[in-house]
Amino acid sequence: LPHNDKVIKMLGNGRLEAMCFDGTKRLCHIRGKLRKKVWINTSDIILVGLRDYQDNKADVILKYNADEARSLKAYGELPEHAKINETDTFGPGDDDEIQFDDIGDDDEDIDDVNRFLLLPTCS
Repeated sequence: LPHNDKVIKMLGNGRLEAMCFDGTKRLCHIRGKLRKKVWINTSDIILVGLRDYQDNKADVILKYNADEARSLKAYGELPEHAKINETDTFGPGDDDEIQFDDIGDDDEDIDDVNRFLLLPTCS
């Protein structure tokens, strides 16, 4: 049975502690498909699958981004008091907005460093 939770604490080793909006605290396991692809942080809203045989443990199925979490709140799936983490952390490959202005200006500096690094040889 899927359930929406909020991340309280990252525990490492693919585990986290999440608080359900009904007040239940659960130990959650991040499944392999999400590991190292979807970065989960404290106060993120996640979808977890509850275990039939262990009530205090769950498996992370999905991490909602800020827009999806706002939509869930608007549809009444999340309570009004739920705070949405606005700082989305993207996975690798999403650094398209980084620009370097001084590319190629360091050639003279490298020559200066090489001149100082020349050591006398013993003959």
